[in-house]
Amino acid sequence: MISHNSLSNTRNLVLCAMCAAITCILAPLSIPLAGGVPVSLATFAVMLSGVLLGGPLGALSQLIYVLLAAVGLPVLAGWTGGLGIVLGMTGGYIIGYIPCAWLTGLIYKKYGETAKKPVKILFMILGMTAGNIVLYVIGTAWFMFITEMTLEASLAACVIPFIPGNIIKMAAVIIIGLPVENAIRRTAYANEPAM
Repeated sequence: MISHNSLSNTRNLVLCAMCAAITCILAPLSIPLAGGVPVSLATFAVMLSGVLLGGPLGALSQLIYVLLAAVGLPVLAGWTGGLGIVLGMTGGYIIGYIPCAWLTGLIYKKYGETAKKPVKILFMILGMTAGNIVLYVIGTAWFMFITEMTLEASLAACVIPFIPGNIIKMAAVIIIGLPVENAIRRTAYANEPAM
């Protein structure tokens, strides 16, 4: 007989691999906003992974993604990949996906997952906001170290133009994440072995 823990572990690994795959598919894509600022779909996938998987598994899914990018799979913006890009001037943002997913998932799963819908959405927003702040801090510090640009110039180049796009992506995570989370939960209960 297959144990409940074995099924749960298998399910978690499958969900983790699926979220890594979703990031691999979406990260190379971007949508231009007014003013020509491209909105990468990577952070949408990162935040969605945190919401659906929680902190540890969300972070693991993004670690898998970063490792795939580092070995050269074309899963980064513009269908590129390689260690040189991961360690390049914007590499801190790529590496920052890991703590972003972790913090997003940690806050949401701890405080919002079992709450009523308005509170659930509030903690989803708080988790994604905290995750994005950490992502921006790591990425901007890395960018400043590599380029030797000032904080103001780095924020103007790498953070401020992308905030409207991140707000749109956060709204999309809420719209898509809630029904997907419910479907995952229903599937988990339907597949639990009879005792």
